Amino acid sequence: MSTEYAALIQFIKYAIAGGIATIAHITIFHCVAWKIFPSLGSNDHAVRFFRLKIREVNDYSRARNSMIGNIIAFCFSNMVAYITNILWVFERGRHSLALEILLFYLVSGISTMIGTILMGVLIKRFGLLTTYAFVANIVSAVLINYALRKYFIFLG
Repeated sequence: MSTEYAALIQFIKYAIAGGIATIAHITIFHCVAWKIFPSLGSNDHAVRFFRLKIREVNDYSRARNSMIGNIIAFCFSNMVAYITNILWVFERGRHSLALEILLFYLVSGISTMIGTILMGVLIKRFGLLTTYAFVANIVSAVLINYALRKYFIFLG
């Protein structure tokens, strides 16, 4: 198999594994944003689609709570990402298991921190819907994570 073809297949597998982790993240985030740290607005898509009863909060609280919810969702969804990555996408072996997990969370944590700050700013400064700010967070994380996981954490 050519290197170019193998890289394309790997990226497709990475995207599928990332999709699974993203679904876990979105589900956990929205449950937390709905029930624990209120951060959904009446116009958010999940609220309208599922007809959720929400507690309205101001943009400052919504921004803070969405950032907290994102951190909670990150802790769980990142483990889903790690497991799918080592089982299906990348080859372990560059580092010991403990160091590999630490680096995986560190890289993901940095990209999540950047995305979380971006999400908070988009909500607080621009009043953007939580849903759209959340998407900006995810896009920034995907771009950073793939490169760092492929070239610094796993064997490729």
